[in-house]
Amino acid sequence: MDSSFLEVENLTKRFGGLVAVNNVSFHVGRGEIVALIGPNGSGKTTLLRCILGILKPTSGNVKFKGEDITKHKTWDIVTRGIAGTFQVVKPFRRLPCIANVMVACLSPGAAKRGEWVKRLEIKARDALEFAGIANLARERASVLSHGDLKRLEIARALATEPDLLLLDEPFGGLNPAETELLARSMKRLHKGGRFGRLHSEGAAMVIVEHKLSELMKIVDRVIVLNFGEIIAEGTPQEIAEDKKVIEAYTGREVIEIAP
Repeated sequence: MDSSFLEVENLTKRFGGLVAVNNVSFHVGRGEIVALIGPNGSGKTTLLRCILGILKPTSGNVKFKGEDITKHKTWDIVTRGIAGTFQVVKPFRRLPCIANVMVACLSPGAAKRGEWVKRLEIKARDALEFAGIANLARERASVLSHGDLKRLEIARALATEPDLLLLDEPFGGLNPAETELLARSMKRLHKGGRFGRLHSEGAAMVIVEHKLSELMKIVDRVIVLNFGEIIAEGTPQEIAEDKKVIEAYTGREVIEIAP
């Protein structure tokens, strides 16, 4: 495993007197799926936003493929191969799904890897197919269900041809059937396929999620945050049995994370 793929080193983020993320360090290997879990307010979303450059850390560093990207702008980080989705989806609601994804296809990181500008629609359709909503390509985003909007967000992120996807609560607000469909799409992304650079290998992922039972079926490793600090790290089974995790969560949720 390439442990230098994504490296977060002693990252801290303060908002005035509030320490949202406190001296966090971890790595993600190439092609690995990592779950980032913890109770509400534990700093998960703040951490993802720091990695993407949306928020600037108070201290610490983020390295991607051996390069320090801590001070880089979000657009530059996306160009280098990291893309993310967040809890609140914000598509261009009056545009059809395929047009939403075509906008993402114009990312400089995507455009320099092939004849993207000449073949936007083909690439956008490929991204929608990977996300499992190619049949909705001509539908306006405004008529999509919440579950399909989540998959549209993943398609838009995928259209930038990322090496690493950061997904913030992709199952949030979805019913069981929608959750299963989205999980299936995420498995496809991890396995790779015929989309862009994913031909030979899938994208690595860091997934923040509260629906633990479904999440634990698809991840390789779990990192647990509480009060901005890492309190446990290991396989899903190890995390399910960890006493610190049990103390941080309610008993019901701990039972759910067992595979």
